[in-house]
Amino acid sequence: MLVAQTPENRKHQTNNMLSTKIAAVAFDMDGLLLNTEDLYNDVGEMLMQRRGKLYRDSVRKRMIGLPAPQAFGVLIEAESLTETWEELHDETLEIFEAILPTRLALMPGAKELLQVVEALNLPRCVATSSSREFAEKALLQVGVLSHLDFVLTAADVPRGKPFPDIYQESAKRMGAEVSTMLVLEDSPNGTRAGVSAGAYVVSVPNEHTEGGDFTGSQWIANTLRDERLSKLLIPKSQPAA
Repeated sequence: MLVAQTPENRKHQTNNMLSTKIAAVAFDMDGLLLNTEDLYNDVGEMLMQRRGKLYRDSVRKRMIGLPAPQAFGVLIEAESLTETWEELHDETLEIFEAILPTRLALMPGAKELLQVVEALNLPRCVATSSSREFAEKALLQVGVLSHLDFVLTAADVPRGKPFPDIYQESAKRMGAEVSTMLVLEDSPNGTRAGVSAGAYVVSVPNEHTEGGDFTGSQWIANTLRDERLSKLLIPKSQPAA
């Protein structure tokens, strides 16, 4: 559920921002930096059409933010499919190959926020449930891979989102205390992972994840253009330009 933006909540957010020094930033990828959730929806529909079925919204929402084995496991169980998750994953990648060149794009505000983080020389990474092959290819295509210190995937940790492992490892690799790491997430599962890790989490829902449960996040942003993000990142002793 979305957290109500009451005057009291906003006052708490402001006070928390003033007392928090962010030392590193971990970005989710799908639906946060990249518009891949839009593409996943179309790919899912094509995948199910081939089987004479509908890609149900209730099933899609349960899959968002999960590593591939768990996400496809949800689909297989819900729709009584006979394929393995690996077979569905491979077929999905084949469909993606046809649409990525013309339809992949950065989400609103992603490029600008990355520039702010880079200008402040903050350690930064992507922590994603997608495969490394897909993540690096997609981030390279939109021109941001070289602006990240590293990409961490679900395969690099014992447990994927919504468990905290990927964000605990992100903080470790960036040499930051997890409590000083900003985590930006679009999904409830990703938000749970960041909050469980003890990070400073801001949720940025998109049309596919809005209305979800973002309990524990510091606030809900409409896009990455939310001015509070830049204010949070600017060192407290350094006035904004």
